[in-house]
Amino acid sequence: MNQQIRNVAFAMPLTNPAFPPGPYRFINREYFIIQYRTDPEALRRIVPEPLELTEPVVNYEFIRMPDSTGFGDYTESGQIIPVSFRGQTGSFVHQMFLNDHPPIAGGRELWGFPKKLAQPKLAVETDTLVGTLDYGSVRIATGTMGYKHRALDLSTEARKLIAPNFLLKIIPHVDGTARICELVRFHLEDVTVKGAWTGPAALDLFSHALAPVAELPVLQVLSAKHIVADLTLGLGTVVHDYLEWSAAARSRGAGSEILTETHAG
Repeated sequence: MNQQIRNVAFAMPLTNPAFPPGPYRFINREYFIIQYRTDPEALRRIVPEPLELTEPVVNYEFIRMPDSTGFGDYTESGQIIPVSFRGQTGSFVHQMFLNDHPPIAGGRELWGFPKKLAQPKLAVETDTLVGTLDYGSVRIATGTMGYKHRALDLSTEARKLIAPNFLLKIIPHVDGTARICELVRFHLEDVTVKGAWTGPAALDLFSHALAPVAELPVLQVLSAKHIVADLTLGLGTVVHDYLEWSAAARSRGAGSEILTETHAG
């Protein structure tokens, strides 16, 4: 019986998983990304070691996914922070909000995406690209950009999309202690950028106890872009295991340098 379960087990529930195995292909995935300058001290409180901040900026994203393998038709919104890891530049996914259960379950269980249920939208209103995010009945983000004012270089935007992304995967044990606590790296693969544009943009973030996007305040909007692409969401690799480091630190004693680094992370 144990082997039978191991042979069929993929995700919960056992006989009817919330999401299917990959690959996870996205067609006409639409990004609206607003980069803004924020408080560097607020960023330092959020980004976990061994990741390092590269500059005090945040990419606020609205993502429309009308055709995604196994996940369906949904929209997502959240904050991505530029970072470096051992000299390699990439992005740390801070928090994401979306309106579809399979990618919430799959994103959290497979990769460690920090996904929560909310109501994001991305649409064109006459001459303006408009992204909004509501948590329940409360509006917590509004982004706007002039629609397709200037074209961007497609090859440049494709290179940016395939840069590494980092996640902090946390899954508790049944007794409430940490079972998994890992830094995960993943890439977007087989990327084809079909269109990319920029224009004047604005972003407003509003406070909410359970969706704290405004804790990284907008000090200055730096740029914005609108991208349409086909791509595959690649699976991840573990690049740092916080529990292994904690165990190593305990074996060396409470005063060890490793324990200090692990606690700070």
